[in-house]
Order: sequence, then C-alpha cells, then structure tokens
Amino acid sequence: MEHKNGVDEAEIRELIKNRVDAVSIKDVKKAMASVESNVLLFDVVNPLQSSGLETLRKRAEQWFSSFDGPIGFETRDLNIVTGDDVAFSHSLNRVKARTINGQKLEMWWRSTVCYRRMDGKWMVTHEHNSVPFDPGTGKASLDLQP
Repeated sequence: MEHKNGVDEAEIRELIKNRVDAVSIKDVKKAMASVESNVLLFDVVNPLQSSGLETLRKRAEQWFSSFDGPIGFETRDLNIVTGDDVAFSHSLNRVKARTINGQKLEMWWRSTVCYRRMDGKWMVTHEHNSVPFDPGTGKASLDLQP
C-alpha cells in the first residue's frame, strides 16, 4: 500500500495526540494501543532500558497511579520524518501534575520515538526519553524550560 508522506505524518500526529490524551486521563489501554509488542524504551527513570509491551504497560500503570487527578501533559516543537515503513519523531514534552503525596511535579524532557508501519498501521517500536544533566554535580537538570 503506497502512502504519501503528508498522510503518514498526519497518521503519526494523530497517534501522538491519542497518546497525549491517554496520559492526561491516565488511560493505560489507550496509551498502549499503538505500541508494538517488542517495543524498546529508554526512559528517564531506572532501569537503563525496558522492553516488551507488558513491561511498558506496568510502567504506565505505576506512573499514572503516582498522580492525584489528571496529568497535564503536552508536546512542543514536534518534528516528524517519514519513510516507506519507518518514521521517527522528536519533541520536547512536559508533565505538570500533583503526586498522591501532594507534591507538585513540573518538568520538561526530550523525546525521540521510532515508528514502523505494521499491517497498515503505524506502531511505536522504540521510545527514548531523556533529561540533560549538570556534569559538575552529576544531577539531572529538571528545571530547564524551552
């Protein structure tokens, strides 16, 4: 099936929008709907890498349950590049929410996501999220803003 890059980009933008909406309402099933079963994740939290849909589903459940109420989640500076059956996007993402312990969390991070068209549908196959760190202190720079 031949696709035009504009159509592919629109499909990936919709996939990203659906994932952002799912995170905002803490809907694990919707957040995982476009994630491939052998997905590989490099996340901002331990471990160094995670793989497999079930592992990511458990991670999402744990993360969502750490917040009281909805999660403010947004992407900024989103760029998408598409090929025939592979694509990638990169963006700056922000979370703004209150934890179940009453702490306010607001931070930006960098995200690069790889996609593959499988059975005519774009699926997330790899996601890499990161924050810069201060080499002088060795601590993550969580207060940076775009």
